[in-house]
Amino acid sequence: MQRVYMDHSATTPVDPEVLQAMLPYFSERYGSASSLHTHGREGRDAVEDARRKVSSLIGAKEEEIFFTSGGTESNNLAIIGTARKKRKGRIITSSIEHPSVLEPCRYLEREGFEIIRLGVDKYGMIDPSEIENSITKDTILITVMHANNEIGTIEDIREIGEIASNKNIPFHTDAVQSFGKIPIDVEDTNIDMLSISSHKIYGPKGVGAIYIREGTDLDPIIFGGGHEKGIRSGTENVPGIVGLGKACEIAKMRMKKDTKMLEKMRDILIDGISKNIPESYLNGHPRKRLPNNVNFRFSGVLGESLVKALDKHGISASVASACSSGNPDASHVLLAIGLDMEEARSSIRLTIGRENNKKDIKYVLDILPRIIEELRLTSPSWNKGCW
Repeated sequence: MQRVYMDHSATTPVDPEVLQAMLPYFSERYGSASSLHTHGREGRDAVEDARRKVSSLIGAKEEEIFFTSGGTESNNLAIIGTARKKRKGRIITSSIEHPSVLEPCRYLEREGFEIIRLGVDKYGMIDPSEIENSITKDTILITVMHANNEIGTIEDIREIGEIASNKNIPFHTDAVQSFGKIPIDVEDTNIDMLSISSHKIYGPKGVGAIYIREGTDLDPIIFGGGHEKGIRSGTENVPGIVGLGKACEIAKMRMKKDTKMLEKMRDILIDGISKNIPESYLNGHPRKRLPNNVNFRFSGVLGESLVKALDKHGISASVASACSSGNPDASHVLLAIGLDMEEARSSIRLTIGRENNKKDIKYVLDILPRIIEELRLTSPSWNKGCW
């Protein structure tokens, strides 16, 4: 049976070059990066080399990159760290953010902060003018994701960043899904803080980073020995950081080539599904979307049943974000773009990666229509003509 992995927005395989770069730092160059001896200096040099590679990918200064355990910690640091420094105020965000943004905001709301959650249109696009209209003298932070992890829609962060800059309000963006896939320039977009995850770009799990513009004021949320210039205490995960740095180096070198390849396969997949499966509907923006993201809803079919059926044929897909796959509720993102509960629960996400090829796309397009037809035969709502 052919195996096809199409869940790259959940996680990616570690690139062989990344793994090779990491290996010496497990058993040969194992010193703590904070130690003063030779072993420690080897670790410190490796961390600083990785810092240069991460900063180079987004046009930042090396000293503006701080390593974390991943995108969730980076998002929490940006939001809670800003709130602790300001002590009170308004935070503006969107209704389609990742839980690692929405949950810190809920926590701060219970602590007395005012949280403004802006809606989106049917494509998942935020209207920058609504952000501008929501700003008051009490606004302490704007946090809007660069690209949505479920439907792939890319937001206009340049315009949002300009609005924030003109009002002298810190702007944070969760770039976990876009980082390493599409160009990002923090200077051009007026981004003050940006969250990064390694395992979305063929690096190891358990490591990430946050870009914090020089002069941006926030408190740490993890306390200890003052590592990472006091922003994030804890012994540095040297092998993981090395892996992230190498993954950034590869992403920078391959981005144009990979984007072109992924967009071509994505468009073939979207076109094939649209033409060959009746009552199939693309979720997310038809053009302003990540190069590897395909998210469809199929009338009369439960997304969870479809994902399980695809898995039996060797195809790995997801019903929403893998971060909340254990949640039986419909995706908050799909509900936010105007789908009802049944429509939201009839959606699946297919996300393509470097190792996929045209043969994989053809296999999915051969299998998917047959599975949907079979599932619809036993669907009461489909057979009753309720769709």
